[in-house]
Amino acid sequence: MATVDIPVTHVGSLVRPEPLLDLLRAKRAGDMPDAIELATCLETSVADVVARQVEAGITIVSDGEFGKDLSWSQYVMERLGGFEFRPREVASAAKAIGGRDRRDFAEFYEEYEGAFGVAGIGKGAMPQGDWVITGPVTYTGGTVVQADIARLQRALAANKKADTAAFLPVVSPTSVVPARLDEHYANPEEALFAIAEAMNHEYRAIVDAGLILQVDDAYLASTYDVMVPPGTMTDFRLWAETRVEAVNVALAGLPPERVRYHVCWGSWNGPHTNDVGLGDIVDLVLQVNAGGYLLEMSNPRHAHEWQVWADVELPEGKVLLPGLVSHSTNVVEHPEWVAERLVRLAGLVGPERLIASTDCGFAQGPFARRVHPSIQWAKLESLAEGAALASRILST
Repeated sequence: MATVDIPVTHVGSLVRPEPLLDLLRAKRAGDMPDAIELATCLETSVADVVARQVEAGITIVSDGEFGKDLSWSQYVMERLGGFEFRPREVASAAKAIGGRDRRDFAEFYEEYEGAFGVAGIGKGAMPQGDWVITGPVTYTGGTVVQADIARLQRALAANKKADTAAFLPVVSPTSVVPARLDEHYANPEEALFAIAEAMNHEYRAIVDAGLILQVDDAYLASTYDVMVPPGTMTDFRLWAETRVEAVNVALAGLPPERVRYHVCWGSWNGPHTNDVGLGDIVDLVLQVNAGGYLLEMSNPRHAHEWQVWADVELPEGKVLLPGLVSHSTNVVEHPEWVAERLVRLAGLVGPERLIASTDCGFAQGPFARRVHPSIQWAKLESLAEGAALASRILST
């Protein structure tokens, strides 16, 4: 039997170090840090986090999303023209995620969000208000994304082992301010496709730099909870089909083998009882022109869905990146459990088509971590150990 060596990665966002957080807190408070001091801190922080990933056994690393001042999705508001921010007391994010789960477990969410903020993204972590489209959406973040790319490349060069690669996560058009207001475009779809065309510039810059592009799309799946009921599965799928089309517009001209697509059900630690099943959307996910698909499969609400791959054929040339450790619990998964799940999936899709991964990011922004950093690293080490064990089992 041929030797199997399952690569190991994660979804991208990692807990920020305190020196970087101190500077970002000052920036948020309006006390702008010295530009050289911030750039130096970012450089050191990314170099350190890449080195730590390599040490933990991660073979496809990221910059931890350290260059993003806001959340995994809202960061792009600093890179798109045509938007205006209007402060108000209620966070616009609440409108985008206020579905059945929050109605059925209202007392839990009142307590949870009182402590951690909307969707657990951190109290005061995001500016309160609405993003409004006031003119044509354009991409203005060329300088910033090039700085992200160069910083990661320098860290990778300093810490690279023979089998180490790197990726940068980006937001999907679907997840760009879903609760936005619009004073410019004729309808939401017109705005969506304008956003998609603008995001293509960021996507292309990352791929052209030789990095792997990861497109994060939490709202594709989690919008089901907002729409159904009163809407139906048919309503949701029609909505989702248009969003998949927009993702492909954003990916136009990019080689699928350099792209991976991440779908999750929202990273907050809630009940998730009204999540859409993977089996109901897997055909839509596979329509995205990506070479790999990252899916939550450790989350106890979705851990059983590995069975989907017994009935659904992974398209030729594609790879599956199953989540095998979770961001939503402090329990560190055992490497043997990770290996067991990989071996089981290998029997369905083939070991050469697997990359071990995590369910979601361990932080959704600078001020919104899901677990303590010590647990984050223990989970990543367990993931790498489990992948190594599965590789040995599958090689015998």
